[in-house]
This record gives sequence, structure tokens and C-alpha cells, in this order.
Amino acid sequence: MKWGVVTFPGSNDDRDSIYCLERVLGQEAVALWHKDRDLHGVEAIVLPGGFSYGDYLRCGAVARFSPVMSSVVAFARAGGPVLGMCNGFQILCESGLLPGALVRNRSLAFICEWVSVRVETTRTRFTARYAAGACLSLPIKHGAGCYVADEATLTALRDNDQIVFRYVNRDGEALDAANPNGAVQNIAGVTNTGGNVVGLMPHPEHAVEALLGGEDGRTLFTSVFA
Repeated sequence: MKWGVVTFPGSNDDRDSIYCLERVLGQEAVALWHKDRDLHGVEAIVLPGGFSYGDYLRCGAVARFSPVMSSVVAFARAGGPVLGMCNGFQILCESGLLPGALVRNRSLAFICEWVSVRVETTRTRFTARYAAGACLSLPIKHGAGCYVADEATLTALRDNDQIVFRYVNRDGEALDAANPNGAVQNIAGVTNTGGNVVGLMPHPEHAVEALLGGEDGRTLFTSVFA
């Protein structure tokens, strides 16, 4: 399968994503530059983590206007699978492909640690091979990962089965103590109504090799090309 990995000025997980796809999972990965409008025939797109455009204004707010994003939006609206991780999640929300927004962590501090998340739905292109309720160990590293949305949006997310991941403790309980950034209802990731666009704050691309801490993130990618 041919994947496109977008690099914005300030991205720092683009090469990790390409390594994950090519070296670990044996996929074809194409580097897409933020000024590209041609997606070069890719079949799935990754928006990686980092600090696009220095995170000026709001995280992802400037990247949303990159030339490549007009093509990404068209690709997603045509049903193409798009995965946004950390800064990529922020960009997807800013571009209107996903509901809600990401704001500063409630601690107002940058967080870098491994967390547990629970798979809330398996109907997306990126979670189809997980078991519903499965608990994953994934790393996070962000300063603005607190997911927020108004009550109407939260109701729609619940009713449409759009909540993909929640932060939980090791027993799989979505308690406040297990919430690293203050995200509303412990939400760590969401999808669009079509299930082809997924954004999450944790970094699955850093959890694909046992030698580096775990392999729980592999299935987010293998679900697409299985």
C-alpha cells in the first residue's frame, strides 16, 4: 500500500512515521511537502507530530492553510484514510475534518510519558483489527493535548460512535487520575462520521517495536491494509 507522510516546517515525527511504515511494516511511503498539491497517488495519508510552523497562533492553525491541506481535505472527503497523530490531530481539528479542538494541558506543562488508552470503537479504518475495549500502551509528548468540545458535539460524538480512544488506568478505567492532560471525558482520539479520518494525541508510530517499548501501535496501520 502506498502511504503519504506530510512534512510541515516544524514537523519532527515525519521520518519516524516513514521508518514505521517502510522498515517495520513493509509499506511504500512517500514524503509529501507542505507546498505539494499533488498527492502522487497515495492510498493513505499520515499527518505526523511536531510543531508545524512553530505552533504560532494555535497548534495546527497555520498548517491548516498549507497548499497540501486542500488536497488532503479533498482526499479525506472522498473517503481516503487519513491519520493525524499529536500535531496531526490538531491540524485535522483546525481544518474541520474532525470535530472539537486541542488546547493547553491543564497542568500548563509539556508532558512526555507512556499512557494507557482504551479502544472505544472498531468501526474506523485504523481500529478495525483491534478488539473493542482493548487497552493499549502508547507514548504521548505534547503541551496542548487537552481535547475540548461543546455539549452538542460531545453528544454527537457519543451517538455516532466517533470516540476512538479514551485515557484509562491499567485496569481499563477512564478515571480522572488516568487523564494526563485534562481532556474532556478522557478523550484521546476521535473520528469523523465516515470512520476514515482518525486523530489521536498518543504516538502509535513510536510503539511498533518491542525493543523500543511496545508494539501496541502497529495495528493502527495494519488495520488499513489488512
